[in-house]
Amino acid sequence: MQMTSEDIVETYEIMAVISDQMLRAANDNDWDRLALLEQQHALHLRQLTSSEPQPLAGAQRVKKVDAIRRMLDADRQIRDLTTPWMARLSAMIGNTSTERRVARAYGI
Repeated sequence: MQMTSEDIVETYEIMAVISDQMLRAANDNDWDRLALLEQQHALHLRQLTSSEPQPLAGAQRVKKVDAIRRMLDADRQIRDLTTPWMARLSAMIGNTSTERRVARAYGI
C-alpha cells in the first residue's frame, strides 16, 4: 500500500499517542494493556515499513521528528519501569525452577 506523506506523518503521530498510552499503562502496572498497545504500535510500524518512503519537508518533517522524539522518550521511561519488574519476574522464575530441582533431587 502506498502511503502519502500526510498518511506517514499521521501514522507517526498515532504511534506517538500509542506510546504515551503505553507509558500510562506501565505506570499503572497494567501489563496486559501495555501488551495490547504494543501490538497496535507494531501494526502501525508494519504499515510504515511496507510503504515506499516518501520525502518529507518543512512542517511535515518537523511533525515526524517530534513524534519520533516522543516515542523515544516514552520508550525510555517504559524501560525504566519495566526493567525492575522483569528482573523480579526472572528471579521468581529462577527461584521456582531451583525449588523444583531441589524437590526432585531430594524427593520432596
